[in-house]
Formats: sequence, structure tokens, C-alpha cells
Amino acid sequence: MLLQQLSVLALLLLCPVWADNFYQDAAVTLGDQRGFQSKNEYLFGRFDMQLKLVPGNSAGTVTTFYLSSQGAGHDEIDFEFLGNSSGQPYTVHTNVYSQGKGNKEQQLRLWFDPTSSFHTYSIVWNSQRIIFLVDNIPIRVFNNHEAIGVAFPKNQAMRVYASLWNADDWATQGGRVKMDWSMASFTASYRNFNTNACVWSDASSTSSCGGSKTDSVNNDQAWQTQVLNGNDRNRLRWVQQKYMIYNYCADAKRFYQGLSPECKRSTF
Repeated sequence: MLLQQLSVLALLLLCPVWADNFYQDAAVTLGDQRGFQSKNEYLFGRFDMQLKLVPGNSAGTVTTFYLSSQGAGHDEIDFEFLGNSSGQPYTVHTNVYSQGKGNKEQQLRLWFDPTSSFHTYSIVWNSQRIIFLVDNIPIRVFNNHEAIGVAFPKNQAMRVYASLWNADDWATQGGRVKMDWSMASFTASYRNFNTNACVWSDASSTSSCGGSKTDSVNNDQAWQTQVLNGNDRNRLRWVQQKYMIYNYCADAKRFYQGLSPECKRSTF
């Protein structure tokens, strides 16, 4: 993800309940609170953030909550929220990068108004799968398919990032709808950032869960072995059948040389 500054008219609002502890855990990375990152790096964990997205005509804006390492061969796990014209639904854009390669996009519409109140967006990341959740409802699972040659992010520690930026060249209806600057300022609100995760130490090359990058972490926390139960699978199926608008595994035109091998495997 290439971050672009939106302008001085855009900002991330840190709600008072959280702001007191914010600077203990995170650092502002773009001026005027347009972006921040965690001070710690993590190798696996559960990451929760409550967001209230840009209201009104948010076309061209992208609000983000994601994990990423650094460098050309970086790993990344993305939640991106693509704004739209007033009255049109937001698009949730998810993607997974491993060793610098992405192209694992899925997009869906939200089944509620994400601008009127806070909702919780979560990433569960362990060595076997990545689960994206909205209000604890799974919306996507990306499984580890290294056995069939599909790279999976598990060897690079990542920081947590959040930002609000201008992407009107692609974000809203493929770039056909541009940002209306007369609607500025654009404000996204964040609160209650929570991590239950393994903090990585470069100095010792170990994590707080006691493992090296090649070791399996211990199983003391539910997220470390989390899978979908029957109810979760039903809710995931409901979300994807009713609200999904793009799935890279169904885009044979784009991937004319053949879909990625994991597309032939079960979602669950």
C-alpha cells in the first residue's frame, strides 16, 4: 500500500477515552494526525480497532487499518474502507501480501451504516490462517497454503498502521468518482485499539510468546489456533453470498494465465 497524504483538511480523530494512552502505544506518522503506527512490531496476534468512517460524501477517501512490515519483499494484511458518494455504501477492501506480492483482493459492502456509530474491525493472524472480522462476524479467511506453493505471511514481524488518504484515482468506482473538496474536512474516528499479540524483539530475535520466527508460538491464547466453528462458517457464507462484490478467485479475466492455487481449496 502506497500512502499518500490527503491534505490538512483530513484527519484521524482519536477519541478522548483512548487518546490518553495513545502515545504510549503508537506514534503519529503523518502530519495533523492523518496517520499513525504502533511502536511495537508483532509476529502473530489478534488486533482490534473501533472505527467510525468518514460521513457524507466520502468519495475518493480511503480509511485504513492494517499490518505491514517494511521493504520491497514486505508482508501486509489490509483492511481498507473505500469511500463513496452520499447515500452509496462503503466498500471494504481486504488484501494479503506475502514477500511483496499481493493480488489477493476481496471486496464487500457493509450491511450497516459505518459512519453513524463505531464498529469493531479485527484481524486474527496466526501461522495457519488470517481471519478478518467485523463486529466479530468473519468476513474472510485466508488460509496457509504453503504446501501447494502459495506464500503466507509468517516470517516477518509487522507494525499496526492506520491512515486516511486520497486515492480518488481508484478508490471510488474505479476512479470514475473523484473527491469533492467542497465537502472537506474529512474525518475518520478511531478508538479502543487493542492487541492480544506476540511482541517481536529484534534484539533477541524472539517474540513475547517465546518463539523464534521459525518456531510455532505457544497455544495459550485462543487466537493462536483459532478456526471457524459451524456458526462462524454460516455467518461467513451469509456475508460472502449477500455482500461480496469482488473476489480475486473468481476473476479469470484478470488472471487469464490461471487463478492462484488456493482458489481451488475450501474457504474454511
